[in-house]
Amino acid sequence: MSFQTIFKRLMSERMAFISFFILVFLIIMSLIGPYIVPHDPLKQDLAKVLLSPNTEYWLGTDELGRDIFSRLIIGSQAAIEAGLFAILIPLCIGVPMGILSGYLGGIVDDIFMRIVDGIIAIPSILLALGITGALGISLWNAMIAIGIVSIPQFARLARGQTLQIRTEPYVEAAKISGAGAIWIMVKHIIPNIAPPVIVQASFNLSYAILVEASLSFLGMGAQSPQISWGNMIQQAYSMINMNPWMIIYPGFAIMLTVLAGNFLGDGLRTALDPKYKKA
Repeated sequence: MSFQTIFKRLMSERMAFISFFILVFLIIMSLIGPYIVPHDPLKQDLAKVLLSPNTEYWLGTDELGRDIFSRLIIGSQAAIEAGLFAILIPLCIGVPMGILSGYLGGIVDDIFMRIVDGIIAIPSILLALGITGALGISLWNAMIAIGIVSIPQFARLARGQTLQIRTEPYVEAAKISGAGAIWIMVKHIIPNIAPPVIVQASFNLSYAILVEASLSFLGMGAQSPQISWGNMIQQAYSMINMNPWMIIYPGFAIMLTVLAGNFLGDGLRTALDPKYKKA
């Protein structure tokens, strides 16, 4: 299936189409944000604290007189970085573990799956908190923790797909022809498990953004003066009754991004389905 066909199918799904461009827009904002923000997101102006949205400060100011709109744009960087780490780490660790486990079986399968079971046995947010606490409180360590927590999902998915594919006739034919295990995994297994892995990566993007915001809200992620949507909510929490806009905007940004990632995942699942047929 060509990339053009997949993209056409994806764009034919309305919610996936909208979600795709929301995420593209978010990525662009995270890259060019520092150059286009109307105000310095770290600059404090105690003469302009807690201003309501106006023509100068489109989303108002916080308790230190900082522009909420500028901080919201810069905060997208932490969200995108967390999402990328939550995809790259399990792709580089979890997927190879799953492929080797499913194809080789035996003691390799037992060792890898027991590691995965051990990670799954601990609730994700608690494991992320523990890893962050062990590595040290910082945004980068929070991202590493999110990536590690995501490994079991990719490992189990890759293993399950590999168990199905390794019994296919073309794999058996490759074995009979003398192909080695590595060649078979690279040539036959990886290309065939790619679609469900891509779909899982899209869902994981949303999950990672939510976990990063949770860790930052709990003080275990981005630390001041770093900006993330999670610590924006943390700082605004004590003033929710007096100045609700301070917490509404980052909360809405998180919600919109998570929904976009989920809808994109649903669209990718349909677009990558070989049995797809548009009604």
